[in-house]
Amino acid sequence: MAKQPTPMLRRDDPDREPLTGHIKVTRDDWLNVARDILVSDGVSEVKVLAIGQRLQVSRSSFYWYFKSRKDLLDALLDDWELRNTASIIRHCSAPSATITGAVCNFFRCFLDPTLFDQGLDFAVREWARRDGTVRKRIDLADQKRLVAVAAMFERHGYSPYDADVRARILYFMQLGYHALDQTEPMEERLKRLEGYLEGFTGVAPRPEECEAIRTLAARVAKT
Repeated sequence: MAKQPTPMLRRDDPDREPLTGHIKVTRDDWLNVARDILVSDGVSEVKVLAIGQRLQVSRSSFYWYFKSRKDLLDALLDDWELRNTASIIRHCSAPSATITGAVCNFFRCFLDPTLFDQGLDFAVREWARRDGTVRKRIDLADQKRLVAVAAMFERHGYSPYDADVRARILYFMQLGYHALDQTEPMEERLKRLEGYLEGFTGVAPRPEECEAIRTLAARVAKT
């Protein structure tokens, strides 16, 4: 996976209040750079010394915010759940007049990188291959996400069995796009949007629902 540029630090952000006193970096700076290394290089390279070098601070600064490297890794997992799992649950719970509109809310997570970090999700899954504790976190997160998607279908009148099956088809298909590293252009994928929505739900979508998704995709492509 290609190496990502270092995230903007708090001290370099013109929109934030300047740091005072002897503080050169914040806890979020340590966490953001650690996340960047996790995504680009894997968990084995998430090291206090390496992060400190990228932040241009001594490693003693690390211990103002974290007890140990393990504490930092636990914080990364909490951050991943907050960014990704919580986002899916929130969007699946959003009000919608139709089930196709509800599935469009789910799709929004995967169209807008500010709502769901696919690189981070992939990196945590790679990490889980070598760490049983992280594997349990992944399994629990997947279960929470599936419960949220199934509940979305149930709210629109599907039986618990049907809702569970449709949730699995929808969720695993969506994750599969990223896991398989598909190079299909977004415009090609969106040509199938109406068919996908009807296939997932058994209901033809409203034109305005599809238009809203295409508008979001176009906006994200410009950023």
